[in-house]
Amino acid sequence: MTRGGHKKRPEEPERRCIVTGETQPKAGLIRFVVGPDRMMVADLLGKLPGRGIWVTADRAALEKACRQGLFSRAAKERVNTPDDLTNKVEAALADRVIHLISLARKAGQAVAGFEKTKSWLMSGEAAVLLQADDGSERGKSKLRPPEDTGASIDILTGSELGLAFGRENVIHGALGAGGLSLRVVEEAAKLQGLRAKSGGNAHRKGTKTR
Repeated sequence: MTRGGHKKRPEEPERRCIVTGETQPKAGLIRFVVGPDRMMVADLLGKLPGRGIWVTADRAALEKACRQGLFSRAAKERVNTPDDLTNKVEAALADRVIHLISLARKAGQAVAGFEKTKSWLMSGEAAVLLQADDGSERGKSKLRPPEDTGASIDILTGSELGLAFGRENVIHGALGAGGLSLRVVEEAAKLQGLRAKSGGNAHRKGTKTR
């Protein structure tokens, strides 16, 4: 679930979603390009050559794009979309979020464990609270997001957070302020959309920002 949300920056580039027809900041969209084999490829880093085709970071929107041939319409040629494209994009986004948290940890900008997380929150060093989706609700309720940012991410499982911190399982963690944290929050918001059921009801908790 989201509280508040990202404030749109005037200089932030915008693109049009081929499903909804709405124009919005790139941060809320996933870029696709047509590969050499005419297969649609998700360009999560935004670096692949070719004209970008943009879809809102939402499971229902991406499934509709695949089901109704909207990629071919946007590309103005017949392209191929694998049946499990949505699941592949979700898995790639999860890997992306885990990788970014891992980079933050190696840079000394992230901690894991209840006591360390609590200490960072109390000292004001934490900018984002991390909590495992499958962790104990009672345990997680003992920690609150940073007052100045209100930002928290609970879209990853304990084992996924564990991968980011080089452990088997992590329930509580925190990110310090900085560019890496902003990137984690943005990518986690996209993952939240892909981890929602087709009907639109989230089955994973997501990113809260203010």
